[in-house]
Amino acid sequence: MPAPVTIYTKSYCPYCHAAKDLLTKKNVAFEEIDVTTDRAGQEAMTKRTGRTTVPQIYIGTTHIGGCDDLYALDASGKLDPMLSA
Repeated sequence: MPAPVTIYTKSYCPYCHAAKDLLTKKNVAFEEIDVTTDRAGQEAMTKRTGRTTVPQIYIGTTHIGGCDDLYALDASGKLDPMLSA
């Protein structure tokens, strides 16, 4: 069973769109938490991740970071094993 993926986003964020595009190309289902106008959601994301920027991506319980981190994992060949774990 694939690891669940959660991504915190904002609707106008190009990095959020790029991260979601990569996951979609890999046929990965993900839970999107849009914090564009959700102050409580933004605060919860910041508390959970320690970061204020989006996207913030989790694979299972592992915080992998943002869009650049996601693409770096993919380029290194480490993303697919994490997704299938």
